[in-house]
This record gives sequence, structure tokens and C-alpha cells, in this order.
Amino acid sequence: MDKELWKKSVEFHGHECPGLAIGFKACEAAMEKMGIKFSSDEEIVCVTENDACGVDAVQVITGCTFGKGNLIYRGTGKMAFSFFNRTSGESLRMILKPFKGEMERKQRQEYILNSPVEDIFDFKKPPFEIPEKARLFTTIVCESCGEGAPEHKIRISEGKKVCLDCFKDYSRGW
Repeated sequence: MDKELWKKSVEFHGHECPGLAIGFKACEAAMEKMGIKFSSDEEIVCVTENDACGVDAVQVITGCTFGKGNLIYRGTGKMAFSFFNRTSGESLRMILKPFKGEMERKQRQEYILNSPVEDIFDFKKPPFEIPEKARLFTTIVCESCGEGAPEHKIRISEGKKVCLDCFKDYSRGW
């Protein structure tokens, strides 16, 4: 375990916890199994299926961030992380295995950090393709509230271009 990277992850996240350890361990596994390094642009992509503590470790260790567009949230709620290497085409999905038995918080964190990665995760091929690279969109000013939003988030309502906050959805479907 790289104690310096763990320390950086804890500093970024604000505290130690089992959730942060899960993301940390996933990143260590991706680095080892795929040979990935810190992503300065979009060469490495992580698709996280949860919005929990471990995602902070992903940002610190891999350089995958929402701002760069190489950290994608896919809200299944599963404790799963898929890593893609745009350069080599390699990909790997890791899903947290269920824990056996009860453990206190600190005990669980230590178990995650110090166990072989194969005891913590199941490894599979991601069931989806690598997301496309981040795109830049034209900003459209909402004709209702006056706030700008990217064009792909604009809707037409009563002939006006409106943002998602101002758009009132209509459905009579079943």
C-alpha cells in the first residue's frame, strides 16, 4: 500500500473511512492490473456507479475528475468502478464483494486496505463501451430565468428556450 497516496486521499476527503478505502483499493488495483498512471487529460476514464466516499480517492489517485470529463457518474448505486485506458483500449470493472461477518468501522477499513485485492473485488469487463470524450457546448441563455446553460440541456417550452430548472415537463403517459 502506498501510504503517501493514502495520506493524500485522506487529506482531500477530510477523514479516513471504509468508503475511502474502497476507492483507494480500486485505484491501486487499476494501476497494478492495467498499468495506469495519473491522468493529466482524458487518457484514463473512470465510470463510477456510486457517489460515495471512494470517488474522492479516484480523483486524487487517478486524476479522473468531473471537471476534465474523465470521471463519469452512472447512478446504479453499486459499489463498482470501471476504468478505461483510451491509449491501449484496455478496460476493467471492479465490483465490491459482500463482506463476511460484522466488523467495526476501523476494522473494516484496515481489512480493505490490507487484504489482497482479489478478496475485495470481483473483476469483469465493463458491460458498456468507453464514454466519448468530453465535448464543449454553446451556452444558451434561458428566456425565463436569464441564466446560461449548455445547449444540450435546453428545452423548448411555449416557444421559448428554457433551462431544465424552468422547464415544466408534461406527460400523460402510463
